[in-house]
Amino acid sequence: MQQASKLIAGGKGLAPVLLKRAPTVELDWDIRQKSRFDARLSDGRALAVFLPRGSLVRGGDVLLTAEGELVRVIAAPQPVLRITACPAHPLAEQAFDLMRAAYHLGNRHVPIELKPDHLKIEPDHVLAEMLRAMHLDVAEVSEAFEPEGGAYASHSGHGHGHSHGHAHGDGHGHDHHDHEHGHSHDH
Repeated sequence: MQQASKLIAGGKGLAPVLLKRAPTVELDWDIRQKSRFDARLSDGRALAVFLPRGSLVRGGDVLLTAEGELVRVIAAPQPVLRITACPAHPLAEQAFDLMRAAYHLGNRHVPIELKPDHLKIEPDHVLAEMLRAMHLDVAEVSEAFEPEGGAYASHSGHGHGHSHGHAHGDGHGHDHHDHEHGHSHDH
């Protein structure tokens, strides 16, 4: 079994010819957000991945095995909701509609992939209905999913997650409590 414990974000600095020859591993978002997992390489060999806690693996990243072999990561197609603005609206209004949808999804801490002409989220029928009520088109498709890393993620999209407590003085009736956050922060 191959073991990988190092990640090269986006394959940065590696010669394209080396990457072309490297075996691949195709992973969906659920697996790529874990720091420890098993997978199967494109050549059939088993791969065990042991990355630092909180690591995110993105499509285009390269894993380095203990034997010095490179493994290209491919973001596997998976069920997602593709959200687009109503094409009958003027372009400026379409952009605003998508921005408004991203705002509402962000308030719910939903992993979201942002594109200039659409958004993608994991399937959720309640959110799909909310978006349709906002006059957006929501289609169930199978595509790679690369959600944003968040405001505290590094430019490569790799951060580390942690929990932290903090006091709220926001009038929501839950002042001074600790709770977990499922989003990433870099320090």
